[in-house]
Amino acid sequence: MNKKLTEFIGYFSPENLKNDRRIIIFAVCLLIATMLWFLNALGKDYTTTLTYSVKYVNPPKNLFLANAPPSKLELNVQAHGFTLLRHKLAFSFSPIVLDLTTISQNMNQSSNEILVPSEVLIRRIGTQISKEISVNEVSPPVLSLVFDSLETKVIPVIPRVSTGFKPQFFLKGIIAAKPDSIKISGPAGILDTLTFVYTENRTFSGLEASAERILNVIHPRNTSISPEKVTVHIPVEKFTEKELTLPVKVINNPDDVELKLFPPQVSVLFLVGLSEYENVTASIFTASVDYNQVRAGDATLVVTVETQQPFIQLMKVSPNSVEYLIETNN
Repeated sequence: MNKKLTEFIGYFSPENLKNDRRIIIFAVCLLIATMLWFLNALGKDYTTTLTYSVKYVNPPKNLFLANAPPSKLELNVQAHGFTLLRHKLAFSFSPIVLDLTTISQNMNQSSNEILVPSEVLIRRIGTQISKEISVNEVSPPVLSLVFDSLETKVIPVIPRVSTGFKPQFFLKGIIAAKPDSIKISGPAGILDTLTFVYTENRTFSGLEASAERILNVIHPRNTSISPEKVTVHIPVEKFTEKELTLPVKVINNPDDVELKLFPPQVSVLFLVGLSEYENVTASIFTASVDYNQVRAGDATLVVTVETQQPFIQLMKVSPNSVEYLIETNN
């Protein structure tokens, strides 16, 4: 058997093909027959499935498409083989465009949900694809379009930024976005609960000077914003050490009690931006102890130092606790 197969294959060797014209005639006839069969097959009608993407446009005035209808439709179609082959070889089709305003008017439904049946879809699809193709069925057979009232409001943008600095460099102030707010439009159900939006999350390391970066604004699905990007300003400055002496005050102190502190003052060591070094005085700090610690029976009171200035980096409070003596006012 192997010997006969080898002889058969050898019969079609290049040398035999060159010398035996019968083989060439046979191959040409086979090719012609195949082409005639293929052309005859393409002339018949066939039923197949084509997949089209869908584009939803022109929502009704002051309304918003609140749900996510199918992005693709499967069409059961019938057409000549030549037409179907041409479409298959195209690999991609223009999307089917559904005008939401026209559909909502023609469906004449008062609720915020419109159900578009297959006969309506077939009629609209048929006007957009080849006239040589007949649409039999659409899947899904019914489209659900849910509308919500469209609202617009202005809300602030919060930068979502992580920073790292070179030695002795720190954040001088607040990281801010410019513009600091955006206009957002979308369904009322979403906007009613929205009080702000974030930028994309970014990390900047090794900063040694103020920087500005353009970041995308993140917003909920089914909403649109303007602008879509903001400029985030990161104020950076070189810091140096400074030390001040602060008086310590008592908070939550009863009127009939006087608390004497030992020592009555503390020293605070901090880092401050070079541009603000000369402007920093004791007045921008508050050093305090809480009388509630006395009620708790603490032998010493912890000193808390606070400041509202963003260009201050507290390092050390000395001493960090003080002794006290209670005096009663008669």
